[in-house]
Amino acid sequence: MVNTSVNLCGITLQNPVIPASGTCGFGAELAEWYDLNLLGAISIKGTTLEPRFGNPTPRIAECPNGMLNSVGLQNPGVETVAAEEIPRLKKHYHQPIIANISGFSIDEYTACCERICNSVDLVELNISCPNVHNGGMAFGTSATEAARVVSAVRKVCSRPLVVKLTPNVTDITVIARACEEAGADGLTLINTLLGMRIDVMRRKPVLANKMGGFSGAAVFPIALRMIYQVHLACRIPIIGCGGVSSARDVIEMMMAGATAVQVGSENLRNPLACKEIIENLPLEMEKLHISDLKEFIGIIQ
Repeated sequence: MVNTSVNLCGITLQNPVIPASGTCGFGAELAEWYDLNLLGAISIKGTTLEPRFGNPTPRIAECPNGMLNSVGLQNPGVETVAAEEIPRLKKHYHQPIIANISGFSIDEYTACCERICNSVDLVELNISCPNVHNGGMAFGTSATEAARVVSAVRKVCSRPLVVKLTPNVTDITVIARACEEAGADGLTLINTLLGMRIDVMRRKPVLANKMGGFSGAAVFPIALRMIYQVHLACRIPIIGCGGVSSARDVIEMMMAGATAVQVGSENLRNPLACKEIIENLPLEMEKLHISDLKEFIGIIQ
């Protein structure tokens, strides 16, 4: 027997596999395919204070070994999410829930957190979305601004606070340390890289927003490198994210320093991805002579 459980910010997960925010809606999208209670946790769709329609279409573009998205945080607003979506999810899902929140000002972040944090187990503070203007990534590319928003949300957050970081910076460890010092309990990395595609026949960008977030298998080595660097620089746990598509990818990210691992774009390509990864994880552990995943977190020095 192998032990797949991990402890994330004081919360026990039966396994480290988490669908990433934006790839499973509020649970219903994947619930059609398998029992969500197989998951370690679930990070629900990014939520803002007010309802958002999102960016104009087209806002999805295919790429070799990945995809671009410029959805723009489409969601019904925190009031609806807290009053309707989370209770609906809890009717058939009994594992930890992570709320992913975004904002366009510090006041919006704090108000959104106040409204939703008591309904979930962890709060994932998204300061790294590349698909919205005047917010999101604007906080995540400055250590000073990142610390300001984390400090403000920390004061109103009654749950473990995990901060989702952008890879679109020169040195991610500087931002990570600023978040840790400001009171973050954990970090999620990485969010998408800023990318672009052009329709050469139409002489126009493929995305209406011109640029979008690049994700998928191609970004895995970049995510792995940043997880490794941040694990060496910080003491708080890391949720790894970026290009994960197999149980071996999960183990590789954990060896680099991740305590848990989110699966993103692979859910869109294969809705059964998380289920298959969870089922294959014990088999991969046995192949690698790993009896307890926790013992292998951050073993690469």
